Amino acid sequence: MADKKPLLAFDDIHVEVEGTEVVKGVSLTINAGETHAIMGPNGSGKSSLSQALMGHPSYEITKGEAYLKGESILDMEPDERSRAGLFLAFQYPLAIPGVTVANFMRAALQAHRGKDADMSDFRKLFKAQMDDLGIDHAFATRYLNEGFSGGEKKRIEILQMAMLQPTVAVLDETDSGLDIDALKTVAEGINRYHNDDNGMLLVTHYQRLLNYIKPDFVHVMMAGRLVKSGGPELALQLEDKGYDWVAAEANQKVEV
Repeated sequence: MADKKPLLAFDDIHVEVEGTEVVKGVSLTINAGETHAIMGPNGSGKSSLSQALMGHPSYEITKGEAYLKGESILDMEPDERSRAGLFLAFQYPLAIPGVTVANFMRAALQAHRGKDADMSDFRKLFKAQMDDLGIDHAFATRYLNEGFSGGEKKRIEILQMAMLQPTVAVLDETDSGLDIDALKTVAEGINRYHNDDNGMLLVTHYQRLLNYIKPDFVHVMMAGRLVKSGGPELALQLEDKGYDWVAAEANQKVEV
């Protein structure tokens, strides 16, 4: 694309959790149409960065700037960031007993469109997106994530993304807990969402997700910092050689 538009840009982000700095100056720009992947070992700060960008109160951004479509998001509440176009798919989606999947999706879409918006198309849209993700319509009346398998929870996360159509989707280890069939289905849903007008940030330990969702850029995070960046071939190198060689280049000690 000749004229790339920055959708999500953050600069020198530092994050603390209970007084401990876990992200130590991370900068990244995601342009329209781009998919970025952040890979790294356990404890490197990947998920903390994702949670902080979405506004989780336990993850305090102590320094840096973050912009969504040119507008600062750091003073926004999480729901405001969501309505502005930022989406986070959780590594461990929570169950909400008493709230059905259909009612949850309707409330989320209504919040995005505005309380007076026309919702007459909801049922048709909801069923179509469920069909695309191979989700049985019986799930519509089940309580959100209660008794769901790991794969079912992740499909519901991607269903929510498909319903809301965010500007930037941050997917935090969406591949964890998925068997190969569930991974393929979830990846297909993600690929249907992605287009030249939105952006994606994939957070993952393993290269296998990237077999189905091809990133434009891969970044390696260690000890709270991005220590190496490259193209999709970098993910293959990590799969082949692990993280030790990157750690040696960056003079970091990797704790796995």
